[in-house]
Amino acid sequence: MTSEKILKILAINPGSTTTKIALFENEKEKYKENLEHSRELLNSYKTISQQYLMRKEAVLSFLEMIDFKLEELSAVVGRGGTLPPVKAGAYYVNDEMIDRLTNRPLGEHASNLGAMIAYEIGKMTGVPAFIYDSVAVDELDDVARISGLPDIERKSLSHALNMRASAIKTAQKINRPYTELNLVVAHMGGGITMSVHKKGKMIDIISDDEGPFAPERAGRVPCLSLVDMCYSARYDHKEMKKKLRGKGGLLAYFNTTNALDVEEMIKNGEKHAELIYYAMAYQIAKGIGELATVVDGEIDRIILTGGLAHSKMITGWISQKVRFIAPVEIIPGENELESLAMGVFRVMKGEEKAHEYDLD
Repeated sequence: MTSEKILKILAINPGSTTTKIALFENEKEKYKENLEHSRELLNSYKTISQQYLMRKEAVLSFLEMIDFKLEELSAVVGRGGTLPPVKAGAYYVNDEMIDRLTNRPLGEHASNLGAMIAYEIGKMTGVPAFIYDSVAVDELDDVARISGLPDIERKSLSHALNMRASAIKTAQKINRPYTELNLVVAHMGGGITMSVHKKGKMIDIISDDEGPFAPERAGRVPCLSLVDMCYSARYDHKEMKKKLRGKGGLLAYFNTTNALDVEEMIKNGEKHAELIYYAMAYQIAKGIGELATVVDGEIDRIILTGGLAHSKMITGWISQKVRFIAPVEIIPGENELESLAMGVFRVMKGEEKAHEYDLD
């Protein structure tokens, strides 16, 4: 009897001040590291893409430190960046993708470096390089794109990586194919995005600017009041965007993005803190109900994931409000490195096919 071949996959997730990496052997995580980069160093680069070489060297130095031989790799995968809309799943990284992310990204975001670092390490070792479930995954139904203003089309920008991974994990847990299930998934992190999955496709979402407020996002706010604020001459364009994304939500109310700090206030009897914290759970539950209507209420599971899913207070409040729709699964954490690696693991085993990037 021959033993199963061990696939060694390197996953890379660049963030604003860190580069998170992990080594997997098949489905088992062997090493994980959070490589930190100083603000002073990062500020010395004019663009995100210029950080590529520094971050790549940091990854290679860590692998050398743990005495991992690059020739042992089977594949490498990076976080998908701000590309034009792409399909769900894996893409081979190629020159065209690197050119887009380097010279014409849709946004300046550290995730753009994931493909660049993966591609270079793949070329060094002769193994395939991938991205998996980019933030730009777009499977929206046409009706979901309508906003109410012809000038504005709804776009699919979400925590697709962790939401799809949690959906697939839930399907495996209940021993049913992902492609047969209807699911609502709420990713609850610094920003909150939500999605409805119909028979294996993420056909509608609630982005972090049109749904619940979050630790650092304002979420959906009354439009007319927002317009008045924009034209009040109190804030410029950049300041208004920061109020909505980066300085809104719990941070605006309590000067902290740490949910544990707010829960401590509640334990100490602060009723205002309890009201605001409960309002966040209340709005998440409303979003779940909103997305359930997309598939006529025929939902097999509701999934709560992301960092806030560690909070029994938040998940308890939400579950109480939505369990009449479907059973609730709780999968705490961002799980990004695992999600990247498991996606490529399925590709390497032939369970999924990777796409070729040729959109430009």
